[in-house]
Parts: sequence; structure tokens; C-alpha cells
Amino acid sequence: MHHDVDDVHDAYPIIPSGTAVLLLAGSSGRVETHRADLLAAHGARVRAIRWFGGVGQRPAPHDVPLELFFDHLDVLRRDHDRVAIMGTSFGAEAALVTAAVQPVDATIALSPPSVVWSGFSAGNWSSHWTLDGTPLPAVAFDPEWTPTDDPPEYLGLYARSLERDPDAAAAAAIAVEDISGEVLLVAGGDDRVWPSIRFSDAIVSRRAAQGKITMLITLPEAGHRVLLPGETAPEGGTAMARGGTPDADRRLGSLAWGEISRLLDLRAR
Repeated sequence: MHHDVDDVHDAYPIIPSGTAVLLLAGSSGRVETHRADLLAAHGARVRAIRWFGGVGQRPAPHDVPLELFFDHLDVLRRDHDRVAIMGTSFGAEAALVTAAVQPVDATIALSPPSVVWSGFSAGNWSSHWTLDGTPLPAVAFDPEWTPTDDPPEYLGLYARSLERDPDAAAAAAIAVEDISGEVLLVAGGDDRVWPSIRFSDAIVSRRAAQGKITMLITLPEAGHRVLLPGETAPEGGTAMARGGTPDADRRLGSLAWGEISRLLDLRAR
């Protein structure tokens, strides 16, 4: 069963597991309805939201208030003992940054970054996120980089932007050591959007330095899109090289499914 209103898709399980999930898409700006319904079919109560480009929202991933995510987590917490946050790509960035400030029981980040990135809107660059109205430190993009492939491959842009200003990159590192619940990272070794394996390793190391364990599941042949069991690659979205193959992306999703199921207390159908 599901309910849709104002850029929110609420999916309800027939037999609840007791866990609620806030589900976030990436730069596509879509509401992850199919993934929400998949998780709900296995017992999770899921709220999938559009977090930019919707009614009353920022037009792009640019100065998005973290309080938006806090509010949805608060709604889920009212009726559930366990609350998780799950996101992909920019949505994984949102999940990690949010969980570092607002306690959750589990954080699942698919193709994650380890730093906050900049966004562009109305001719201005700023951080993806604000907290209490203040933009978080963010890595700026290298203005001299231009794509040489069609569709464009942005892996080089992200790598060069990190190397261009190491101090800014350090300041923009997500405080993943402050995440109190369990953390699962899923990343493909052939990600052509950004270096998600490099980012994931940085997250693992940063948390390990504080004595915290992080689960990391990878597959060398997989790309930026992680396909969970029963999913197909979504159509549309920004034209870009994502790496991997549908088969490899599905295999990575299958490898991750066991840990996702454990964290969300999912049941076999």
C-alpha cells in the first residue's frame, strides 16, 4: 500500500518489520517510488521524498536545508522504534551528512561521496547543504575542466577538484565519525561518475580512526547505479557515463541485499 502527496511517496508494509526508512534519490531529483515499494514489500515502512525541485523546495542541489530531512525523520520516529536513512549518490551525501547531525539507527549509502560538494543555481555556486541557514563547507569544482567524452564522464572532474584544493577538501569532509548508528556503504569499482571506492575507503578510514566499524560492499565491475534484486535501471536522468553493466550493477545490489535486509529487518517475501 502506498500514498503520494506533495513530492512524498509513503509505502507501507502488509506485515511491518518495525523499521522505517527515509529514502533519497540522487541528482535525478526523482522520488524513488519503485525502490520504496520494494523495501515495503519486505516489511519496511518507507518514505521516499523529492528533496529539490519540488513544491516550495530549492530548484537544484544547492543550499538545501538539512532541516528538511530532520523533519521527515521526526515523522517516521513517531511510530517506529528503528529509523534508517538510505540514499544514492547525492542522496547518499545527504544521508551521511544528515546522520552525522541527527541520530538514526542505520545509514545506507549507495555510491557515496566522502565530502560535501558544491551546487549551482541562478548563477551562483554554494554548498549542497545548509544547517541553521549556514552553508556547510564544500568542495568547489575545477572551472578549467571540460568533458572529452560523449556522454560525459565526470570521474576526472571530481578527482581533479579534490586535488585542486586539499585544504578545502579536508574542511568539507563529512563528519562520518559522528554517525551513531550502523553504516553500510555500497560502491562499484567501475563508477564513472565519481570515485565512490576512493570515497568509501576514506569514510571507512575516518570512522576507524574513532574506533567505529563501517560495512563496505564493492564489486570491481559495477558502476554508479546499484540495482537491488527485482530492480531495473531507471530511464531518463542526466546524460552521463555511469560505468558498469546492468548485470554487474545487479550483482552488486544482490551482494548488498543481505546487509540491507539485516539493517532494515527485512523479510523474505
